[in-house]
Amino acid sequence: MFGLEFHAFAFFWLTKGEEVILAAENRIMDCQSAAAKVWSLRRQGLGKSTVLMGGEKKGQMDNQNMAASQHEVAAMALEEISAQVRPSDREAERLAGLRQTHLTKPPGSLGRLEEAGIKLAGAFGVERPAVRKKLIVVVAADHGVVTQGVTSYPQEVTAQMVANFLAGGAAINCMARRAGVDLEIVDAGMVGPLPDHRDLRVVSVRRCSGDITRGPAMTRGEAKACVRAGVAIALEAAEAGADLIGTGDMGIGSTTPSSAITAAVMRRSPSETTGRGTGRDDQELAHKVSCVERALEVNQPDVADGLDVLSKVGGLEIGVLAGLVLGGAFARRAVVLDGFVSGAAALIAHSLCPTVGDYIFAGHLSAEPGHRLVLSHLGLEPLLDLGMRLGEGTGAVLAMGLLEAAAQCLAEMATFAEADVSNREPED
Repeated sequence: MFGLEFHAFAFFWLTKGEEVILAAENRIMDCQSAAAKVWSLRRQGLGKSTVLMGGEKKGQMDNQNMAASQHEVAAMALEEISAQVRPSDREAERLAGLRQTHLTKPPGSLGRLEEAGIKLAGAFGVERPAVRKKLIVVVAADHGVVTQGVTSYPQEVTAQMVANFLAGGAAINCMARRAGVDLEIVDAGMVGPLPDHRDLRVVSVRRCSGDITRGPAMTRGEAKACVRAGVAIALEAAEAGADLIGTGDMGIGSTTPSSAITAAVMRRSPSETTGRGTGRDDQELAHKVSCVERALEVNQPDVADGLDVLSKVGGLEIGVLAGLVLGGAFARRAVVLDGFVSGAAALIAHSLCPTVGDYIFAGHLSAEPGHRLVLSHLGLEPLLDLGMRLGEGTGAVLAMGLLEAAAQCLAEMATFAEADVSNREPED
């Protein structure tokens, strides 16, 4: 289905229990076959938070060998996936651009929708792109840095808002219902786990990141596990027919690690990348900036190593979202970014694999100052600028309608010849 094959490391996200199963596949296996295995396992009754990394191979490694090689397999997997993310299809883009000139409209009259349609054509590898399903993946986690007073809201709000998502009462629920967009809610590491819910996926890497002003957010292995989980979710979404995969986040204190990631990767001052978040006043903002500065000084992240940046000053949901971006690009799907936290995740994904930029769309421009820097670094122009800073995927879900319109106009508009409409006279 994806037109790509890879050796040993197709990731698919399953459900239930709080464990990670690593199974290495010793033969070449296409994504569609691996996906069939996922659904087979689901039909056998596996539930929501188990990761299968690898494939089906009869006679998998025994537990001793799996434990001995887990770190090596995990490292190779990310390298393999990153290496196999192909650039967008330039010929499809060329043909789509040519088609735009023959549609019943003045050239360029649909503005950036025309550019978006051409980029979708390149991402999907077809002249006439079509959007089947749309999905927003909202990933939630808590942050140890909240103990430093960087936010106005108590940490328990993260779990409370996830419960609100599951009940259908948040802004993202309202927007998604209106737009016909599916939602996937993921617990990537909340302090207070919620009761089992059929619509909640649990990534059991750890509960809450560390306080980045005192030490790393997580271990390197935990960072890899988060990224792997995001890749798995994206691949499953693509197999299920999602052509637009949007990023959403929920986590009290999340803009602080996002500011730290942005400052580190872009080599900018924390005063440039740090904003007011949920409404900090001037004094509180200055304190937040000092916390970001301290996090960078204490952890000294290696800016040339995205996993090191993620593990030192990132967050669990940021890691999963980075994997979602990487996996979406691997599957040749369009990834629609939400705001600042999603942008920080995209920075991590881009550092692991710069080619992901061919598949990323900026849903909107957040009011957080660091987000503008992120989009500039990624070479993206936001589709919307509404002064929003909520997160949850709200900017991404609104932008999906624009992308769907861009694809539909490119694919379904009549040409001048088809409609028997006179084109403009050629210029001398």
